[in-house]
Amino acid sequence: MLERLQKIIARAGIASRRHAEELISSGMVTVNGHTVTEMGSKADESRDHIKVNGRLLRPERDRIYLLLNKPPEIVSTMSDPEGRRALSDLLHGVTQRVFPVGRLEYHAMGLVFLTNDGDLANLMLKANLPQTYNLKLKTLLTFEEIENLARATGAHIARIKGKDAPWYEVTLSETRSDALRNRLFQTGHAVEKTKRVAIGNLALESLAPGRHRELSEAEVATLSRSVQPKPGVLTPRRMRVKRRPFTPKPKPIGKAKRPIVGAQHAAPAIAQAASNGTRNHSASPGRVASKPRRPTPTLRNRIERRPNDKHPRHGQPPRPEKYN
Repeated sequence: MLERLQKIIARAGIASRRHAEELISSGMVTVNGHTVTEMGSKADESRDHIKVNGRLLRPERDRIYLLLNKPPEIVSTMSDPEGRRALSDLLHGVTQRVFPVGRLEYHAMGLVFLTNDGDLANLMLKANLPQTYNLKLKTLLTFEEIENLARATGAHIARIKGKDAPWYEVTLSETRSDALRNRLFQTGHAVEKTKRVAIGNLALESLAPGRHRELSEAEVATLSRSVQPKPGVLTPRRMRVKRRPFTPKPKPIGKAKRPIVGAQHAAPAIAQAASNGTRNHSASPGRVASKPRRPTPTLRNRIERRPNDKHPRHGQPPRPEKYN
């Protein structure tokens, strides 16, 4: 039966559907020796030879469902390019290829669900199952702060009784734990420890840190029923944000120079001034050419224009014959 490639890859437990689409677009998937990069391409799992990154796709016939109690300072992936400890270091005796559903922060501890059932993993991510955390805060929360946090994040917050340190049980439906932690930090209540104790009907209970166990058939059936979309109700799809590649802004080569007004008239004036051996300030390059300035009137011109004025120093009428 023909199916989409990303669905076949996800069901085989290699990657999620979104990651499978990235593998297809990057040219790492081949069908019968031909590279496939077009989204929506279909293949027959029983007849076609499908390879992902050069490895033949062999779908797992036996489904496996695991619960793991992750200790802190372990990445929630099966391998880490930086060489840190990963979930595969804790799955002793597990021969099937599995992958974690969802994520848990590096410094957090608690429940992690792993499987090779791609269809169930995809349904779980779409269903937004409620998750329960135990948070240890540095200081106590007041009733008013609890109400404000619940109103802002939609989380149900209650203090755990019987413990001296301020531990709180927080149940989140759609809000992420890091968003709540940031909100607590802004209000002056730093989170010291984070532990996830439940995802939907899956509970951590008395599982020791670093240990894992398989789910029972009843637990798998209950989980499958809880993530099935209800008839007549459309499940809201997650908004996929496409990140734009970073492109640095080009550095400006130089500022565009504005054309000099009247430059065509200033050039002949500069040439004439150079031939006469004088400097014309009004026609120098970089300055706007303007009309020639009126000459400053000399003392003789002033006297001739005002013959009846008295001399400012001696109080006598000027002597025009002196300047003849």
